[in-house]
Amino acid sequence: MRELHHIGIVTNEKKENENYMADAKLYVTDVEASPNKIEWLRFEDGSPMPELLQTTTHISYVVPDLKEAMAGQEVLLEPFSPAEGLQVGFIVEEGIPIEFMQIDN
Repeated sequence: MRELHHIGIVTNEKKENENYMADAKLYVTDVEASPNKIEWLRFEDGSPMPELLQTTTHISYVVPDLKEAMAGQEVLLEPFSPAEGLQVGFIVEEGIPIEFMQIDN
């Protein structure tokens, strides 16, 4: 079962309290600081992230099993761990990136 976590919106504007992810050449805001659960993403030139993710809004869901949620789907970005206890992966569904997050408690 999917549980809505946030909406990721691409921007060219610098936002307050951005965090920098050097490997992705990406600035990202904290979803928990947004009353609307918006994650702002600002990509640098030369980011290795998929073009669709760099240009299109994504929807993020928490799922109990990341591999199961991604099985048989069009994979945009293979699962990775951006933080301890968190695994994420992206698929393409209805033409947009969909992020699945597995949070290990």
